[in-house]
Amino acid sequence: MKIITHSPEETIEFAKKIGSKLKGGDVVAYKGGMGAGKTTFTRGLAVGMGLPDEVTSPTFALVNEYRGKELTLYHFDMYRIVDTDELETTGFFDYMSEDSVIAVEWSENIIDALPNGTVYITINRLSETEREIIVEGDDRFC
Repeated sequence: MKIITHSPEETIEFAKKIGSKLKGGDVVAYKGGMGAGKTTFTRGLAVGMGLPDEVTSPTFALVNEYRGKELTLYHFDMYRIVDTDELETTGFFDYMSEDSVIAVEWSENIIDALPNGTVYITINRLSETEREIIVEGDDRFC
């Protein structure tokens, strides 16, 4: 699926639809450059999952946690992770469970470690406000 959004608000609205369809055990892997809107998209995912929208970039924390009544969203930033050995030290695999969803920024750095069934979201910056968003990997988001 491919869509063009024309503002951060439209990106959030689209992401809310994706978030409402997520279930425990899902992994969402982002592709997109600096400033593409990955954290903005995650803000929408969180709202769609019924979580607060106070999502911030996990750049310095590596992972941010947002707990809900039924699901927890773990938002990872893998920008500084360069190989699978380094990934092991983050505890990444310990976060995967049936009551959590994992969203991964800079997923390109850990592509070989992502599980089957990962949902891939590519965000391309077209202009200051426009984004092309491509969702792949699971038919429930078509």
